[in-house]
Amino acid sequence: MRVLAVSLRTHGRLHYLDAGAVEASVGDEVLVPTEHGHVVATVVWGPAEVDWTVADLPLCGGAASASDLDREAARDERRREIEAVARELIGRHGLPMTVVATDAIGDNDPDRLSVIYYKAPQRVDFRALVGDLARTLRTRVDLRQIGARDVAALAGGVGSCGREFCCCLLCPVNEPLPAKVTRDQEAAQGSLGLAGACGRLKCCLAYEADAYAQFVACAPRVGSVVATPDGEGVVSGHAVPIDSVWVRAQEGVRAVRLDEVTVVLPAPGHEPVRPRPALPNVPAAPVPRPPRGRRPFRRRDRTQPDPSGEG
Repeated sequence: MRVLAVSLRTHGRLHYLDAGAVEASVGDEVLVPTEHGHVVATVVWGPAEVDWTVADLPLCGGAASASDLDREAARDERRREIEAVARELIGRHGLPMTVVATDAIGDNDPDRLSVIYYKAPQRVDFRALVGDLARTLRTRVDLRQIGARDVAALAGGVGSCGREFCCCLLCPVNEPLPAKVTRDQEAAQGSLGLAGACGRLKCCLAYEADAYAQFVACAPRVGSVVATPDGEGVVSGHAVPIDSVWVRAQEGVRAVRLDEVTVVLPAPGHEPVRPRPALPNVPAAPVPRPPRGRRPFRRRDRTQPDPSGEG
């Protein structure tokens, strides 16, 4: 199958299409089918022959014509108009909302829709705002609150690795991430390196979970004494991308591959824990109870007079 990758905006998420018989190169404008019609996108990779077995890909609609480019330019202008009106009316109503992105669905039909994506610290009562937006824009209005991961995906940016956000190029992962995914990577790069620009756990933690789990299973723990071709040293850190560990010796710190490391003394506190022997299944002794019909014996205070008159 001939596959090409396109982006709907600069540095946006990649969408893969079946090129079919379309001849395109990087930088060309092509048509992408959507549920609301064709939109214009830019080719950023391909087309190339790929053994694609994941899912059926949408068929590329061909090269974009001059009328298609004019229609897309008018739609971009409409998006900017919707954003400006939304920001003004939100400020007028004094609502704790921040506009992240907008979209205009439908060109000139009476059933066109203006979609506004916003972020807010909590749920917002925007019923009065929707009415003002609809009267000003003269369209139907759909306000959609999005989370921190989706905000980062729409805004875009560069992560600590020097590459674009994973949520921009791929779909954001479903949150929350399980604790097991973060446990192995926290030991490798520290807890501060696990948070992304959105303030949540990085999406790449889920993508790289298997690689980190395999590395931790066979790598010596931090603090272990190991033997290397250059002598003994102490493991001070893990370098998962290069399949190595950082070893501190007298001459300094160096990276040593796992196949060149031999554990001499495990790290303290990380010895294997022996399972506790199971206790025999012995039934508990019954608790004796006083017989019914008899009151428990109480010691009488000798200082009190005997009610019978004998004491």
